[in-house]
Amino acid sequence: MPNDRGRVEGKVAIVTGAASGLGKADAIRLAEEGAAVVLTDIDAAAGQAVAEECGGTFIEQDVGDESTWPTLIEKTIAGHGRLDVLVNNAGIAPLGDIETTTTEIWRKTLRVHLDATFFGCHYAMPMLKQSGGGSIINMSSTAALVAMAPYLAYSAAKGGIRSMTKAIAAYGRRQTNPVRCNSIHPGSILTPMVQSALETGTGFKIAETDDPEATRIAMGIGEPQDVANLVLFLASDESKHINGAELVIDNGSPTPSRPK
Repeated sequence: MPNDRGRVEGKVAIVTGAASGLGKADAIRLAEEGAAVVLTDIDAAAGQAVAEECGGTFIEQDVGDESTWPTLIEKTIAGHGRLDVLVNNAGIAPLGDIETTTTEIWRKTLRVHLDATFFGCHYAMPMLKQSGGGSIINMSSTAALVAMAPYLAYSAAKGGIRSMTKAIAAYGRRQTNPVRCNSIHPGSILTPMVQSALETGTGFKIAETDDPEATRIAMGIGEPQDVANLVLFLASDESKHINGAELVIDNGSPTPSRPK
C-alpha cells in the first residue's frame, strides 16, 4: 500500500546556516517531507523569511559561540519535545593560500566550521539519544578530499569535519540508542557562496549569462536541491545502516573547483 506519510514525518531537525544556500534548501526539503525544522543563522531577517516559507522556527545564532548551543537545544526541546536530526551546515569560505591566509582568517574559518560542528554534536548528542537515536549530518566538502590551494583554512576545516564525523559515528553506534553521523562532501553547488567565489576569482556572473541554467550545467555546477535530497535521505530511516560515511556529491568531477 502507498505510504502517505512524509519521509521524515514526526522528526525534529535543526539546520544551521539556514538563511541561504544549502541550509535553506535543506530546511525546506526536510519540512516538505514532514519534519519540524528549527533554522538558525546570523542573518535574522533572511532566516526568518525561510522559516516562514517552510513553516519552521527560526532562532538567531552565531554557531561559533559555544554559549548559544545549550540555549538552542533547550528551545528546541521546549518547543517540540525531542530532537532527531542535526544538520551542521553553517560555513564561510574566505580566499587565502598558505602565504596570504592571516591568523584572523584562519581562526575565524575554523571557528565557524570546526568549532561549531563540535559544539553542535556535543550538545545535541544527549538529546538525540534521549529521543531514541538519530542522525547527525555534517557538511564537509570535496575540499577535504582534494587540495584547494586558494582555500587553505576552508580545506583544513572541512578535513577536520571529515575526521570528526568518523569519530562521532564510532561513538554513536555503541550507544543504547545509536546515533548515526555522516559527512556530505559537495563539489561546486550554485549557492551565493559559490557565485561570490566565481565573481571574486574570475569576475564571471552566471545569473547574467543568456541562459543561466545551461551555463550551470555546462560548468558542472550542481543545485542546492541536489544536496538537500541527500540530507533528506540521511535524516530519514531509509539510511539506518549508513554511519561514518563520507558521501561525495560532485557529479564525478575530478577536482573541486569551488567551495560549497
